[in-house]
Amino acid sequence: MKRSLTLDGPTWPRLLSLVSGIGMAAFSLLTIQHFFAANYPKSIFEGSFCDISAFFNCDSSAYSPISAIWGVPLGLFGMLLGGLVIQGAVFPSPGLERTNRTLALLNIVGVAALVVYSVASLRSLCLLCAGFYLFSLLSFVLFWRYDGQAHGSFRRRWLSPSARTLVTFGVIGLTAAWGTSLYHEARRDAQAGGAAARAVEQFYSLERVAWPSVISPAWTVRSSERFEDAPIRIVEYGDLLCSDCRFLAGQLDRLEEEFAGKLNLAFQFFPLEARCNSVVEKDLHPGACELAYMAAYDVRRFREIHDEIFANFQEAKSSAEWRRELGRRYGVEAALRDRGTQDLVQRLIATGREYEKTSAEHAHGIRSTPTMIINNRMIIGTLPYEQLRAIFQALVDEAGGRRFMESWEEG
Repeated sequence: MKRSLTLDGPTWPRLLSLVSGIGMAAFSLLTIQHFFAANYPKSIFEGSFCDISAFFNCDSSAYSPISAIWGVPLGLFGMLLGGLVIQGAVFPSPGLERTNRTLALLNIVGVAALVVYSVASLRSLCLLCAGFYLFSLLSFVLFWRYDGQAHGSFRRRWLSPSARTLVTFGVIGLTAAWGTSLYHEARRDAQAGGAAARAVEQFYSLERVAWPSVISPAWTVRSSERFEDAPIRIVEYGDLLCSDCRFLAGQLDRLEEEFAGKLNLAFQFFPLEARCNSVVEKDLHPGACELAYMAAYDVRRFREIHDEIFANFQEAKSSAEWRRELGRRYGVEAALRDRGTQDLVQRLIATGREYEKTSAEHAHGIRSTPTMIINNRMIIGTLPYEQLRAIFQALVDEAGGRRFMESWEEG
């Protein structure tokens, strides 16, 4: 007769099971916190950006379509699973061990699917999620090693949970999911009220900075011939292989329609690749320099190239052949040999040195993408759509002679 994990086995596997449950619950809680911090920051100073690693990037998972199901972050389910494992280690029972073994199997299948999705589709891996994956693997290995069945069938060993425990777990899970969904909805609504108003106040509290000495001729949005003639003027330091820049581009597409004729947006090439960027000590996005050269080669076609790269983001990141084919299709492959285009991109990158550092960790104010200078105020990272919209509306109102807080009521 094989020993079971929590009922009659040695003490140390049971302690390891307790550790695995605590780890699952702790990392799940951290992923939930990051989900809300990334999607609903309380201030414009908490924006997320590509500042850690091109691969180990928690923001990609927080913004992904599967980060939440019906408004419920996936981390909630992991936290509940971890809680059951903890309960099973502290207050063991046959029904709870059978249930946890079944859930461990289902969980490890889900973990494998999430890892494949993250690596294959998002081309990144969240470190917080990875912590949950490792403790989930430990929990599964323990249940596999100490299953209490010497010759039992697969169904009997892995698919015989306690119905009572499952029902209790289901009721608790649904209740927690419902509460979390309501909280998610409340956070979303708050972005359009009090949080948006605070974002406007915080924006106007930022110190004014000068425009870069050279502003890119490649504009994502053009409402007037002269850059300074629009009520909303943005210089975006961006990288065409930055996932957060892609996220921001989707927001700006919506805002471009809403603020038609009122927005000028210059794309200040700032590829995070050491091959062409010596302003920051990063080499995150191989291929970003050649995409910057090709996109800058013919500014009349910049918007088309910009949009196509973000529409085919994974191919652009992973395939040098796709990037070469892009150059051939748009007739800009000569940019890779054109000294004039490369000098232009180098001058735009070099303007990142013109901004004073904002912390001891970074040599210059421009240190990551996206970084936006909006009407001479710098925002590092991304913001929720509602907060950006509120800032844009305040700038339009200001240009029309209205005070920026007149239309806001604290929520």
